[in-house]
Order: sequence, then structure tokens, then C-alpha cells
Amino acid sequence: MKRTLALLALCCVWGAAATASAQPRITVQAGWPGAKIAPTMWGIFFEDINFGADGGLYAELIKNRSFEFPEGLMGWSKIAKTGSAGDIRVEEYPSNPGANAHFLRVQVEKAGQGFGISNEGFRGIGVQRSKLYRFTLRGRQTEGSPIVLRVEVVNADGRKLAEAKIGGFGDQWQKRTAWMQANTDEPKARLNIFFSGSGTIDLDMISLFPRDTWKNRENGLRADLVRMLADMKPGFLRFPGGCIVEGRNLEQRYQWKTTIGEPSERKLIINRWNTEFRHRLTPDYFQSFGLGFYEFFLLAEDIGAEPMPILNCGMACQFNTAELAPMEELGQYIQDALDLIEFANGPADSEWGRKRAEMGHPQPFGMKYLGVGNEQWGPQYIERYVPFAKAVKDKYPDIQLIAGCGSDATIFPNGPAEIAYLWEQWRKLDNVDIVDEHFYRQPDWFLENTDWYDDYPRTGPKLFVGEYAAQSRGVASPLNRNTLQCALYEAAFMIGMEHNADLVIMSCYAPLFGQADGWQWTPDMIWFDNLRVVGTCNYYVQKLFSLNRGDRVLPIQVTEAPKIDGDTQALQASSVYDETAKELILKVVNATGDAVETTVDIQGAAKVGSTAKVTTLRGESLQDVNTLDEPKRVAPIDSTQPVDSATFTYAFAPYSLTVLRLPVTQ
Repeated sequence: MKRTLALLALCCVWGAAATASAQPRITVQAGWPGAKIAPTMWGIFFEDINFGADGGLYAELIKNRSFEFPEGLMGWSKIAKTGSAGDIRVEEYPSNPGANAHFLRVQVEKAGQGFGISNEGFRGIGVQRSKLYRFTLRGRQTEGSPIVLRVEVVNADGRKLAEAKIGGFGDQWQKRTAWMQANTDEPKARLNIFFSGSGTIDLDMISLFPRDTWKNRENGLRADLVRMLADMKPGFLRFPGGCIVEGRNLEQRYQWKTTIGEPSERKLIINRWNTEFRHRLTPDYFQSFGLGFYEFFLLAEDIGAEPMPILNCGMACQFNTAELAPMEELGQYIQDALDLIEFANGPADSEWGRKRAEMGHPQPFGMKYLGVGNEQWGPQYIERYVPFAKAVKDKYPDIQLIAGCGSDATIFPNGPAEIAYLWEQWRKLDNVDIVDEHFYRQPDWFLENTDWYDDYPRTGPKLFVGEYAAQSRGVASPLNRNTLQCALYEAAFMIGMEHNADLVIMSCYAPLFGQADGWQWTPDMIWFDNLRVVGTCNYYVQKLFSLNRGDRVLPIQVTEAPKIDGDTQALQASSVYDETAKELILKVVNATGDAVETTVDIQGAAKVGSTAKVTTLRGESLQDVNTLDEPKRVAPIDSTQPVDSATFTYAFAPYSLTVLRLPVTQ
């Protein structure tokens, strides 16, 4: 297997080891620290796919809360019990053509045994026993006797789980709030609002949030999902995608300026994954942008990750319409980028910095990276990238620009030729800092190509492996599963990236989230339903690499490794040094079904500690998966290992990723 020139220079040191006994041997040169490992090496990628935002990370429990879906009552239904009469319809504000243009008009003729409306939530509404929920709405009563709202959360049988009452509406719009406490756990509840009295009442922005959002913020995020991200200690957060950036056409592209300010004034659009896949049509999938660019920046700050926004460069998704903004109209796209940088980094008295400050964050976010386009390709992309990049670099020379390299070569038209063309162009330009490559391939490809970056040129742009995931069946197949095999083979590929840390400075698995009842794409790193969340085998691989990043690569050689199918090396290893902890970190993938007794030889160290900390991720079968019902089938196990000298023996478990941390003085 090929490695870097630095490793080739060590052949004389390793010559004897290469011809040693048949027992596998891992030799680490602890005294020869190599390339620095970027703090951004292991990060996370968020895209609003699989109900990742509304119905997922964004903690709002009401679907179509402001009646802005094209079908204004989607998610809502009328309740008319015995003896009741009335009507509901969506109306338009006569003087508000903006983002929130509609409201619900309820005409109550007779309350009877119950007249009202019901919301189904996002594949149901999840509530937890003893937890508090904040119900809010905007309302006014324009005629009739005083109307009182009885708000309740009920299960499928109609049993009441929580209740509140709101009354005293006047003829002017006002925001009203009530708190409810759930009396049991229920993942598939509904929200009902019943009206007593008679007359006409108008409602808008009907909302239900758990009190316990992340950091208890009002317009907050789902705390258990954010905790999964924070626990990874990611180096960066890439947002908002992904193909979501491009849109099926330019009108439906992601526009960051419509996602900030008051949530009620953020402009809803259709989600581009709404009807993308025939096998998972989701006609109720829209983007309310309650989770917008301000919240993304805040989330990155909360979890200690560098924010990495990606912006549209005047190109809609080339797998869909491939619509292009005329070059004479590109200025608005460029200005959006310049304004975003000011929003993120500008002083509080600048135009866009002031908007950030008004939202509650007077200090700059310190954004360093900006992606120009997503999976674009062809001369049209270069034509738009050049003036885009020039404008950004002229005003903000320290911003690191990320250029795309098309999609995975295996899934887009004329893939290898298009990627070769883009690389040729990027190497000619002096304002391309980082190039983004994507890989959605069969698991075996990841194990067989751990040397993928060994022969890449060391001059020119750095590398961002911005989307990758092993596909157990095939790209975008609904039968893909997050198997241990996929995770371990990805880990082997990540070991290859780590060997090439002088070139590869950031990477992230994709997609991030999958809603168990509302997904479009699988596999996904984290799965959830309305009450639970589970980390996949892939999640734990990503987490272990991120928590054990290290600061410098150490030269390593693996000899006499077992093979799969007589050709593919089944024992893959990398070693890095943590300069703060003074620890050598060894990461080893054993892709075989047997324990592999291995000699570990630490050379060139002044001192080696007597005890290693060991974390092992393993399973009984390569087809093992974690599920919401069995979330820890494959999960890291911590242990210790006595070390009696710089050369010791360790048995790497079958089907495993092992992280071994050993105190070492260089």
C-alpha cells in the first residue's frame, strides 16, 4: 500500500519488521512527528432532509403553524362533535403580502359537545411524562360572545394527556401563552383546540414547544439531538446542506436572509426533498426556517464547532432543472455572500452585524469558511465561481473558500471526466482554498481505497471530504442500513484520510439525521422518533475519531496483516500524538471475524507509560445495527490494558474499531 514520501523514507528503519514473523505487527515512530492535524479534521454536516429541521432538530411540535403551506390546512382538520356547528378557513391578511400572509378564521356557531381544530404534528406529537410544554398563538375575536379556547394534547384513543385554557381575546391581534404538563409518555399524540361560546375568532402562529429545549431557548432546538452532536466535539458544522442549498429551481433555493429575524416573518418554502424520491414521497415536507442561519451559527458556537455555511452561486440543482442565473444577475448572489460574512463577523454597528445583535448576539461569530455552491459541475460553475470568489477575497481575504467537485463520480453524468475538469480548473486559480469531494459507494470500496489520497498532489487546494457514507445496497436505495460493516469500512477510509492529514483538513459523514417515520434517504448517522434518539454504528465511529483527533500524525507501518478475499488488507491502523495529553493514539480496524493477535512496537519514544486506555467498538456480525429499540447493540466499551514495554502484544477484537491511548514522552 502506498503512503506519503515521509513514510517511504523510513523503509530502512522498517526493513527488518517487514520480513518478520507471520504475526501482524504495527510499528509506530513516536519520535518522528509528521503533519499537523487540522482542528477541523472531523466535523458534522447538517441538511434538512429526513425531517432533519422541522419535525427534528427544531423543537416546534406543530406542523404548518402559520397556515403558509400551499394547502393552507395541511396538517390540520376540523372537529365537529354532536350538536356543534361552524366553519374554518384560511384567510389572507389584506395588508401583509410578506412571509406570514395567512391566518385561520374560525366561525363558531354552536359549540355543542365539541367544535374545534386538530393538528397531527410531525408524524405525531411527542410528549413526556411530567414535562412542561409552552403553547402560544396569536389571536383576535372580531365578533360574537366571548370565546374560550380549551387546548388539549390527546393520544390516539382521545385520552387527555395535557390541558390548558385561554380566553379574553380582544379585537386586536395579541400573543397568548399557556403552559401544559403531560401526564404520560406518548410519541403519537395530537393537539386539539376546542372553542366555547360563539362568534368569529382569528388565529395564527399556533405553536407548541417543550420547555426543555437546548439551553432552554424559546425558539429552541431539541435537546437530546443537540446533545448527540455536542458529545462528538466536532471541529466544524457545515450547513444548510447539501442539495437543499441549490433548490430544484432557483426560486426554491435556500436564501439565508429569509431565515433570520422574527420566526413569524421567515418565508416558508417547499423542501426540495418533498417529492424527490418515488419510494418516499413526502408532500407535507416544507421549511418554516424556525431553524435559520442565526440558529445555525448559535448551534456551532454552542458545540464548539467552526461554522461552515454553504451558499447558492446562481445554479439550481443540476440533477433537477439545472436552472442558471444569468451572469448579469449574479451580483445579488455575490452580495448575499458579502452580507452573510458581515452578519457573522461584522461589528454590531454595521448593517448586518446590527441584525445579528438585535437577535441577541452582539459579538461576532468568527466565521472562517464559506462554501461557494454545492454539487455543481461544468464550465457554468467555473464561470460563476470566479467573480464570486474575487468579490469575497477582495473584501474578506481571510475567508477560506470551499469549491465543489461535483457529486460522487459514480452517480452524476460523465462523473470522472467532470471531476478531472474541475480539478484542472481549481489548480489554475489562486482563490480556491479547499475542494470538496463526495463519496457514496459500496462498503468494500472504502476498505479497498484507504490509500485514495496518497498520490494526490501536495500543492494547490486542501481537501474537504464533505459527504461520504457506505451504501449497504446502493446509492439512495431505501434498503440501505447502517450496518457495522459500513461503519468499520468507513473507519478504515478515515484512517487513510488521517494518514493524509497534510492534505485532508476536514471531513464529515452525510446525511446527519433521519426521522424514523419521515425519512427520504438512508443511511443516516443519527436516527430519531418523536421521543427517542439512537446513534448508529457510523455515529460511534465518527465520535471516536473526533474525540481522539490528536495534533500530529505519527509514521506507522502494518506488516503481515490478514487479508480479505486474499487481496484487501483487513487490519488498518493509524497513529497520532496528542500534544496536550502527551499520549500516543492508535486507531485500528479489524475487519475480520477473528481476534488478531498483534505486536505493537512503539519506536523512538523517550518514555512509554505502563497502562493504555482502550475503547473498543465491536459487534457479533458485520450486519449488526443499532435501532431505537436496541440502541446499544454496538457501542463503545472502555477498558485498560497493562503495557510492560514499548513493544507489547494486543489482540484486536473481531469486527472492531479499537482506539488505544498510551502515555508517551517524545
